[in-house]
Amino acid sequence: MRKHIVILAVAATLFIAVFGVNPWATANRGKDVLSYSHTDLETGVYRAGNGIMVVKALTRMPDVEPEMVRWWFADYMQTIEHYQRWYPTQHLWMDWESKLPGKHIGASHLVDEYIGETLNKLRIQFVDPSEILNNYEETNDRFVICARGGLREELINANKMCHIVTKTEYGSEMRSVFWMGYVETRDPNNQNETVLSIQSLLGNTALARALVFDKHSALALMDHAIGEMNILAGFLPELYETETNL
Repeated sequence: MRKHIVILAVAATLFIAVFGVNPWATANRGKDVLSYSHTDLETGVYRAGNGIMVVKALTRMPDVEPEMVRWWFADYMQTIEHYQRWYPTQHLWMDWESKLPGKHIGASHLVDEYIGETLNKLRIQFVDPSEILNNYEETNDRFVICARGGLREELINANKMCHIVTKTEYGSEMRSVFWMGYVETRDPNNQNETVLSIQSLLGNTALARALVFDKHSALALMDHAIGEMNILAGFLPELYETETNL
């Protein structure tokens, strides 16, 4: 009996070492993501028990209303020039796929951008926040935008992300959270859907996540988010007032 217990314990240890804790979980349940209070870590990176690399960045946005950020994504940002203004040294090119006027959910943002020193060609598919944040409820004092991030030239998603813009006494603050390592294979006939594959099965093990999604790339993503959101906060209030005549 004791021998069997030891064998099971060793097997469980090996399983966790390779696959992590709940490796195929797709819902990010952390209440801290939607918390109105600041948490222990608002800007930084860490590896979760299932191997996911979590990236967080907090941006103060004086004079910015949550509605302005919604307007930026859903209404205004349409051209390469708009996208380059957002981060002149890092944003190179953009286009939209399945974009409807005034809407962002269901659309995919196709971009070429530098993250650190690496040029990335990405497909960012905006989804309903409840798809990623299972305790999400829409409120009047915040705007939440979430997406699946993947490679544009391959049928692979690798990240999930959310930006939570909450109204404050000085304007707003944005809590950006990225989960690096949620690997999905997109359906070639409908890239907003995913299909089962060996690549996604093995890619969602803790071992694969540790090998592919390292701290260096996580810190580069954090720095990128800090840079682009601070730039956006700098010009958005005046742009919104000018373009909407409010």
